Amino acid sequence: MTRTSLCLLLLALGVAAAVRVKRQDDDLESDDQSVDELCENRPPDEYFRLSTDGDCRDVVRCDQAGENGITRLASVRCPNGLAFDIDRQTCDWRTNVKNCDRVEKPRKVLPILKTDEPRCPEGKLSCGNGECIDKELFCNDKPDCKDESDENACTVDLDPNRAPDCDPTQCVLPDCFCSADGTRIPGSIEPNQVPQMITITFNGAANVDNIDLYEEIFNGQRQNPNGCQIRGTFFVSHKYTNYSAVQDLHRRGHEIGVFSLTHKDDPNYWTQGSYDDWLAEMAGARLIIERFANITDGSIIGMRAPYLRVGGNKQFEMMADQFFVYDASITAPLGRVPIWPYTLYFRMPHKCNGNAHNCPSRSHPVWEMVMNELDRRDDPTFDESLPGCHMVDSCSNIQSGDQFARLLRHNFNRHFNSNRAPLGLHFHASWLKSKKEYKDELIRFIEEMLDRNDVYFVTMLQVIQWMQNPTELTALRDFQEWKEKCDVKGQPYCSLPNACPLTTRELPGETLRLFTCMECPNNYPWILDPTGDGFSVKK
Repeated sequence: MTRTSLCLLLLALGVAAAVRVKRQDDDLESDDQSVDELCENRPPDEYFRLSTDGDCRDVVRCDQAGENGITRLASVRCPNGLAFDIDRQTCDWRTNVKNCDRVEKPRKVLPILKTDEPRCPEGKLSCGNGECIDKELFCNDKPDCKDESDENACTVDLDPNRAPDCDPTQCVLPDCFCSADGTRIPGSIEPNQVPQMITITFNGAANVDNIDLYEEIFNGQRQNPNGCQIRGTFFVSHKYTNYSAVQDLHRRGHEIGVFSLTHKDDPNYWTQGSYDDWLAEMAGARLIIERFANITDGSIIGMRAPYLRVGGNKQFEMMADQFFVYDASITAPLGRVPIWPYTLYFRMPHKCNGNAHNCPSRSHPVWEMVMNELDRRDDPTFDESLPGCHMVDSCSNIQSGDQFARLLRHNFNRHFNSNRAPLGLHFHASWLKSKKEYKDELIRFIEEMLDRNDVYFVTMLQVIQWMQNPTELTALRDFQEWKEKCDVKGQPYCSLPNACPLTTRELPGETLRLFTCMECPNNYPWILDPTGDGFSVKK
């Protein structure tokens, strides 16, 4: 188990073992501060300590859901052997927590952005200390205020240089698409004339552990209503990937995207990654795939961030510079009507959801293939509301094939009976292989959908192609963009790939096999040496 998943588990334990959710009012053990004073300007989801005495297990948060709107304190205690990490806001092993001497997260000074009367000349804004600096210096990843407040209010909602709200008169297909709430259908086509597109995506290495699964799902016999084979999108990570298998997936018309080169398990590496980090990881991964899977047609245009840890504006600046067309990492919270993909020239049409909330705030010439959360309730007409899940395997309540089947059909109906926004089914292959009934139910669902004439299993790129040229169901059989590599036959490029045993200075002591139909490189390709030639470029 990685440290990340351990921390998430421990937090769940800490809150589930919340032992006592004691609504404290009269019994607040703070001699000189009232609850209102403690909670002033404090986010309701931030935990803090009342005292540094004790064993570092107890924290509280401000709860405004009390009777008559009175603010109370809700308290949580970490399980035995654990302590609460104030900075990371989670329970962890006691030896890992170094801030038991602090009662709260450090308070950042905020700029003064909204005032009744202007505090600064036109084109300038006020730092927290009253100093005026140029508006464009805010949120540029470089502190310009003496109190550094210009870098402390940089969310999608607060960044003074944020992308403007959607303007349909300025945002015109094929290059730009937006709508006020994200639910509008491209081309204003009537819902009953919109194909229900379903995207099946897989994250991670492609190798002997999962190639048989992909062969079974995409067996060449299952065809969309236009007579073309169904397609999937594979976001490939580098380590342990068999590039001859990736080459064959591409030959057969599936879409290949990048899922990073190192797949480092430190989530902050991604959330707080620099422009150069994202460049090395994603452009480097694309270079490796193009070379060793012999993909020369420029079709690797999409990426997904590991752990869905979006890298804010830096990630999207890199994407624009490197001609990545789309990102597929941002999740939209479960809502009554799902969200269509959109371009980021204008502001995101939904709340910044998901891991670490580092969504891009600026304008970027990039498509966002938004991940609509799935409704995982067993009986949506009866069950109480549950948080949605973005990857199918993160729907933790699915324990049987029957539950999985209900999830698939209920979420299909949610999309089909509203605005027919594309339905994303996103997997790690290991989950589908963990129980044979999961794979069987997915295949049964695909075949049931293909008996209809209004459902298409397509790649992410094919979704964008349809959105750029919205075409009614009745004309889709002749939609040329979906006819490329329509019905691929034939054999793989090579049946006996080179199994190159390789090392790299970057991974001392490891010998890794690189399976490729191309020539073996000198070294195992890695972050500073993506071609494996042995040349390293210092960042």
